[in-house]
Amino acid sequence: MTTALTPLGIKRLEALNYYVHDLERTRKLLVDQLDFAEIGCSSDEMIARGKQKAVVFKAGECIYNVITPVGEGGRAARFLRKHPEGVGTLVFEVEDIEKAYTLLAERGGTFIDEIARFEEEGGGTLAMFSITTPFGDTTFRFVERKGYEALFPGFVAYDSPKGGTNRFGFSHIDHVTSNFPTMKPALLWMEHVLGFKNYWDVAFHTVDVSKSQSHGSGLKSVVMIDPYSGVKFANNEPAAPFFKESQINLFSEDHRGAGVQHTALVVEDIISAVREMRTRGVQFMPTPGTYYDMLPAHLDRIGVGEIEEDHQVLRDLEILVDGGANKSYMLQIFMKEAAGMHNDPEAGPFFFEIIQRKGDKGFGAGNFRALFESIERQQRNEGRI
Repeated sequence: MTTALTPLGIKRLEALNYYVHDLERTRKLLVDQLDFAEIGCSSDEMIARGKQKAVVFKAGECIYNVITPVGEGGRAARFLRKHPEGVGTLVFEVEDIEKAYTLLAERGGTFIDEIARFEEEGGGTLAMFSITTPFGDTTFRFVERKGYEALFPGFVAYDSPKGGTNRFGFSHIDHVTSNFPTMKPALLWMEHVLGFKNYWDVAFHTVDVSKSQSHGSGLKSVVMIDPYSGVKFANNEPAAPFFKESQINLFSEDHRGAGVQHTALVVEDIISAVREMRTRGVQFMPTPGTYYDMLPAHLDRIGVGEIEEDHQVLRDLEILVDGGANKSYMLQIFMKEAAGMHNDPEAGPFFFEIIQRKGDKGFGAGNFRALFESIERQQRNEGRI
């Protein structure tokens, strides 16, 4: 029996650093379409020192630090030389920075730097350090806050936020999904270094695999959770046969390595949110009508039965439904990946998921498959598989 590891003391996923070539088009997506507020940016001194500019967007507890290179030599420039636009750092708030550092050192964590400490004029303190990960070139940063108001050293908050007002009611990031050519090293690392636990798993192909089949696309997925904070990571790898056709493998080719595929944003009313997002030009992955033809039987089979939402409205908006026992369920929809949205491969394969949970805490194998098939259809239309 495996002995439970001492928790790192993670409180929450605080922010994501998203590295981009084109800051303005990302601003338009987050502010004009998703109604995030732009709350501040890096100081001139920090821009000169780090050779990159950060602009911070926030809705509820969802924070994205969008960072673009200013010249050569900075972290953003190094990331974007190897990859298209994408998530380069995940930032976690912890209760005790010394405890987290010591535990990671004992378990074989690979440190990028030692603990750095900062103090604000009002006396608030911030301590932080970063480690490498099996998530390609995506790093993890751990921060401890004691009355420290600025998001990071060198951050300049605007007198009042610009742009959006979070009209869609985003509350927090439900989970982070990452793709790997092979995920076992990442799973073992999350278990034995971070102290995460196995939470959920699924494996499938989009067509029944048989000798008569000449194509298909499959994956294996395992969700890992930090038992202390509830922070969740969904992790995917391609499945044979037809390994090269798997959209997980195609992500690795497009991203040029393992990395973060999407983040899920939680809303309280997905129908109202998606309806207005569509009027703002937000592009979503398409769902075929056959999904909704089979939906009543599917909901009966998995124990959900009747739902509060009108099936025709869900069909019109292409919102997915799945769940488990005790009639609990969730509603999801997936935005189009950035490269397809902007018609630019260097925009990268990252995308957003919108999710509303109605009691169900799982990940919905049926919806998982529907998303996979949707991406496969898009890639087939593009002649990639």
